[in-house]
Amino acid sequence: MPPRLQLLPLQWQRPLSKPLSTASPLSFLLPQLQQQSRNAHILASLSDNPGAYNKRIRRGRGPASGKGKTSGRGHKGQKQHGKVPARFNGGQTPDIIVHGERGFNNVHSIELATVNLDRIQEWIDQGRIDPTRPITIRELAQSRCIHQTKEGVKLLGRNSESVLKQPIHVVISRASSSAIAAIEAAGGSVTTRFYTKSAIARIMRREMHPFVSLAWTDESGSEALNKAEGAEHLTESNIMKAMGFQYRLPDPTKRKDIEYYRDPAHRGYLSHLLKPMEGPSLFFRSPVERKTTAGVKKEKVLPENRLW
Repeated sequence: MPPRLQLLPLQWQRPLSKPLSTASPLSFLLPQLQQQSRNAHILASLSDNPGAYNKRIRRGRGPASGKGKTSGRGHKGQKQHGKVPARFNGGQTPDIIVHGERGFNNVHSIELATVNLDRIQEWIDQGRIDPTRPITIRELAQSRCIHQTKEGVKLLGRNSESVLKQPIHVVISRASSSAIAAIEAAGGSVTTRFYTKSAIARIMRREMHPFVSLAWTDESGSEALNKAEGAEHLTESNIMKAMGFQYRLPDPTKRKDIEYYRDPAHRGYLSHLLKPMEGPSLFFRSPVERKTTAGVKKEKVLPENRLW
């Protein structure tokens, strides 16, 4: 606690209108008074930004509040007197029992736009798509081969037996097995790449490359795709500087997505990360890893005088 000031004798007290002299007996108290002075602190003036929170609605506090009298519940009825469960049908048999449960909303699924090989070949014949360049989401959207990119594009193999007339190189979100077989039979290549909605929007604005990234440049790119792009030795820094891209492509973070793009059967761009005898799963270990973790198995040596 700060030191308390003792009462001074009457002969030392002077009127406040007269200034104190330098030799006044109160001169020794001035430093203590200066130490006790407090200034306005910045913490006392902190507050939220305007609009950071909404004022709580006070119901039933008179007509001036806008929620007085019935408090926004209306007059009479079941909804004013108590709570009503969702999908309550007045006490009769619920609709879900009468008609049954229909439909299912899978929260883990993603909405993909679909495109077939015969449509891509038709666009190539009309001159809307250049088959000598890699066909990415940007080329498909700008040529109006697809009208919505959604969360990615999946390539399907409709009429894939004899639809392609030339080899093509496709970089897309996902592809069916029939489409992959048809493109590779024609001498082309398929690479599946992970995209997000924001990444696709930046690709459309030419702020991000459709497939060049750190994971691609680490000896994982297809030679045919590199030649079609015009650079056999792609590095992310060189591409970013030369073409003026501002952002790099994102990589998957969910286990389901990582396992999909690690699978060579899906032609994933992360399949080069697999070790020998290793599967795309992140849960199951490869036989090589299981042997190394188990260590060297010692053979049991039996004594010579033992019959069995």
